Amino acid sequence: MPGLAAAELDAVSLVRRVARALNRRISDLVALLFRHKSAGSFGAVAGFAIAVVFAWKFLRSSSSSPARPRRPAAPKRPLPGSAAPATDATEPVGDSRKLSTRQIVARRLSGCRRVTCQLIGVVFEEKSPEELQKHATVRPSVVELLLEISKYCDFYLMETVLDDKSEENALAALESAGLFKTGGLNKEKVLFCSSEVGRTSFVRQLESDFHIDTSLEIISQLSRFIRCQLFVSSVEGGQLSANVFNSLSLEQFFS
Repeated sequence: MPGLAAAELDAVSLVRRVARALNRRISDLVALLFRHKSAGSFGAVAGFAIAVVFAWKFLRSSSSSPARPRRPAAPKRPLPGSAAPATDATEPVGDSRKLSTRQIVARRLSGCRRVTCQLIGVVFEEKSPEELQKHATVRPSVVELLLEISKYCDFYLMETVLDDKSEENALAALESAGLFKTGGLNKEKVLFCSSEVGRTSFVRQLESDFHIDTSLEIISQLSRFIRCQLFVSSVEGGQLSANVFNSLSLEQFFS
């Protein structure tokens, strides 16, 4: 019949155009279908060919498109109000080779408006009031540090002495070391008393923010009232309060 022949021709033409758009394997598949076609199956062949085209395009696009790289996970940020990791105040502040003495003092005493410090065993070479009766020697390694502390805050030196001669020896040694030349520290800021109770009273009356001492008893008594303290001793202070630091010397703590 002429109508059927025309339909067959159209179907064949359509399938051939589709086959040319595919690669060699798909063309071979379509040719195989034509070899086994029947007179009434050209519509089914055409529909099957179109379905193969769409399936082939889908598989080709999915296999050729590269997988998207994963974005690196963003670092976790601390929650608002959470505390930063605590650092040990007895460790060196940053790299001491890159910081000046003034910078180290400013970091160690950040927020402290007044500092008090014992003389014997901290500033002086002498270790007892009895030695101070005979002589007083300022340790050379602390001179620059004391001058910087006196520039940074209101700085007081104090000691327990046995007589007036001890006071004279102490003031003469401090003056000879040049500690009264800058104006930050003067003789009026060097206090003397006759007992450790008096030294404790001085610290509390001055409302010191940071006290430095070699007496563990004084350190313990003041721990409730003073913001920070430094216990200078070659022996560990045992169970100290959280606001008390332990160091072999003044300059080691500020290193």
